[in-house]
Amino acid sequence: MMNYNEFLKNKVIFDRDTGLDVIPELNNMLYDFQSDIVSWALRRGRACIFADCGMGKTPMQLEWASNVPGDVLIVAPLAVSTQTIREGQKFGVDVVQSRDGTKQGNITITNYEQLEKFNPEDYAGIVLDESSILKAYTGKYRNMIMESFGKIQYRLACTATPAPNDFMELGNHAEFVGAMSRTEMLSMFFVHDGGETQKWRLKGHAQSEFWKWVCSWAVMIRRPSDLGYDDGKFILPDLNVENIVVNADNSNTGDYLFSMPASSLQERQKARSDTIITRAEKCAEIISTAPDQPWLIWCNLNSESDVIKKTIEGCVEVKGSDSAEYKENTMLGFSEGKVQKLVTKPKIAGFGMNWQHCNNVIFMGLSDSYEQYYQAIRRSWRFGQKKTVNCYIVTAETEGAVVANIERKEKDADKMAEEMVKNMKAINTENIKGMKRTKNKYKTKEMQGKNWTAYLGDCVETTAEIESNSIDYSIFSPPFASLYTYSNSDRDMGNCKTDDEFSDHFQYLVKNLYRVMRPGRNVSFHCMNLPTSKARDGYIGIRDFRGDMIKQFQDEGFIFHSEVCIWKDPVTAMQRTKALGLLHKQVKKDSCMSRQGIPDYFVTMRKPGDNDKPVAGEFNWFAGDEQTFQNTGNLSIDIWQRYASPVWMDIRPNRTLQKQSARENNDERHICPLQLDVIERGVQLWSIEGDTVLSPFMGIGSEGYISVKLGRKFIGCELKESYFNVACNNLHEADSFNAELF
Repeated sequence: MMNYNEFLKNKVIFDRDTGLDVIPELNNMLYDFQSDIVSWALRRGRACIFADCGMGKTPMQLEWASNVPGDVLIVAPLAVSTQTIREGQKFGVDVVQSRDGTKQGNITITNYEQLEKFNPEDYAGIVLDESSILKAYTGKYRNMIMESFGKIQYRLACTATPAPNDFMELGNHAEFVGAMSRTEMLSMFFVHDGGETQKWRLKGHAQSEFWKWVCSWAVMIRRPSDLGYDDGKFILPDLNVENIVVNADNSNTGDYLFSMPASSLQERQKARSDTIITRAEKCAEIISTAPDQPWLIWCNLNSESDVIKKTIEGCVEVKGSDSAEYKENTMLGFSEGKVQKLVTKPKIAGFGMNWQHCNNVIFMGLSDSYEQYYQAIRRSWRFGQKKTVNCYIVTAETEGAVVANIERKEKDADKMAEEMVKNMKAINTENIKGMKRTKNKYKTKEMQGKNWTAYLGDCVETTAEIESNSIDYSIFSPPFASLYTYSNSDRDMGNCKTDDEFSDHFQYLVKNLYRVMRPGRNVSFHCMNLPTSKARDGYIGIRDFRGDMIKQFQDEGFIFHSEVCIWKDPVTAMQRTKALGLLHKQVKKDSCMSRQGIPDYFVTMRKPGDNDKPVAGEFNWFAGDEQTFQNTGNLSIDIWQRYASPVWMDIRPNRTLQKQSARENNDERHICPLQLDVIERGVQLWSIEGDTVLSPFMGIGSEGYISVKLGRKFIGCELKESYFNVACNNLHEADSFNAELF
């Protein structure tokens, strides 16, 4: 086995650099922050740049491409290719466009629609410009990019701030750069709430580790000061948003006296169709206030675009059915001032175009897509814009709360951006500028009572300091691979990416347990087999965690001594987990996927050798549901017959040591201490007064509480400080009792 500290270092979740060891001198036309980001991305080899509109993604990706050893393919939205070529000319980077799959010089640029014509083996590097556009394509197209072009050594994805709360988009980017698959990301850092299996939430304890991991392959910047640079010229102008609501035609109100807001998608679409002319006339009225200025009109329906073109003199339309050449020429014509008024859809021209020359924008209605709205408005409202941007949103009173919905999503987006910057700033600053950041400190502490010693710290390191052959009995509930459930520490055995990593981590403890246990004495652990999931494991079933644990102890020399099955109520489990196999509706649908509930197991392993201090005597009190226990006059025999049963039906599930809560806000599960009945039986069976009992996973001190009350000495280890503090209080309370039996 490797050194334990080396093992902990290898547990850290981050994506390693695969790029250049030596960074060449970069173009002096880049701003300092741009140059440093490019240097970082070249070292990374595979990276993402989340830079807000106008922060210079194009010059950064061009400089990155020009320094990759080999030919590079840039993929961009329509019309952005020509814009990128012109930007390359300003920076002295030669970029050639290709639409037929042929390689054109060192840096070739094409559109997303043409990508399938290109051979990935022809290129050493690939750049996805406006990479968030990927989610607008079919799964087949996205998978083609991930599987075929995702094998290229040098990969760069550039986009503005990811969509609000769209962690799937981050997953797409992580998968493209090879940091982790989207499925792996979800199972590692996220959790479902209740029965809503389509909704994912970042685990409380995973937040810092998640953003550390993201920062190992991505940088996010909304303005230079996000990374500690001076904002200089990168200050956005004012944005003036005016919501204009037009009256609807009351002839379409049906049974209602007044126009009613749409409540469904179909009603909203009808409301939009019914008010096209009214909204178009309002747009024409707005434009008439400044007819000689450039105007950008965004719509979502072809019928809206058609009416706008007919209503507003000189307005040029770009629609989806137009040829690629016409779309490109018209959009570039608007950039150059040849087209004064342009009407199109956000999904056609909302990505990548730089239209700072235009400061008047009209949305002829809105869809529910905040990202389309954001990208569309940022074509004009971006760094480099010199004027206040006037944005008019024209909707009908019958369209419902679409504007309010967008405003809510905008707040969500701002909140997410703030959170992302807050979480990523220190780490990105370290990565980009080489500045130091403070690491979380590993805390240790020792507390003692009359009959116990408690250690705050890593159980592997703590048990390594315990004297050999000094422990008479050990009892505990081990964790299992359940990332970021209780902490974000790499020392937490639950924080393992895979079952194999958990086994490797747990083996360090088992090795120490074998050394500290007295010969002939026992170790008992409480566990259950674990249900698998499609998201984490790829299938629905059960993993034999109990069997894996037994084998780990056997591998270190322990003998499989005994086990007992503890009954658990399947109805309670069904209500809590909504497990498919426990639902009665599954019996009616297909009972081949139905299963029994999962019981607990109390497994005992024995260290080989002769026990030189026999645990001898009779039982004179019963641990369990006393209402089910009958004393026939042979108390010790009656108790033993109950304890000797291979199935315990009389464990009281709610009799736990939970007098105080040690649960923190970020904990994903409530504390579930081992039932006191189980602990009492184990301590009764396999130890005597004066023995030393060890729990390497002390939690809130349940095993110690019972051991001390029953006249034993106790040693406990706990990594989480809030649990440790509660455990010490419980152990102090146990000290105040004498060793009387219950």
